[in-house]
Amino acid sequence: MAINFDVRRAEPADALGMARVHVDTWRETYRGLMSDSELDDPGLLEWREKFWTAALTDPRYEKNNVAVALHDDRLIGIAMSGPSSDLAEEPQELYVLYAYASSHGSGVGAALLNEVISPSAPAVLWVADPNPRAQAFYRKNGFIADGAVKVDDGVTDIRMVRSFQTN
Repeated sequence: MAINFDVRRAEPADALGMARVHVDTWRETYRGLMSDSELDDPGLLEWREKFWTAALTDPRYEKNNVAVALHDDRLIGIAMSGPSSDLAEEPQELYVLYAYASSHGSGVGAALLNEVISPSAPAVLWVADPNPRAQAFYRKNGFIADGAVKVDDGVTDIRMVRSFQTN
């Protein structure tokens, strides 16, 4: 599917739009994996807007890389990476990567991923399981499941790692 889009670093003024993408894509992706009460919580948008405002303005998060994808000046995807909280040997972690289902297959996800983590850089991420589309996307971008699993709020996540070694 071909759509025209731009990817750029996120700015504080993007926080509300990023929150909308975050909430909408959670509802598209996680219905049936997360509780309906959590996904339909009337305060979810406000909670996510506070999260993104902090991520874009609080000095504690200055090492994070945050990007947005836009189509016709409308946010259609978001991504954030930062220091790995999990594996010291993988210095970067992908924390967030969401794009509307209507943009899947357009290259938006790969562009966002490459904006927040260099395609040649080792990294780690956690992805919901089951989520075969996302897992296939990450495998296509060099990540492999390493066997680590965690359950948070009833959602099972698997860890995927992209390691590059020089010979």
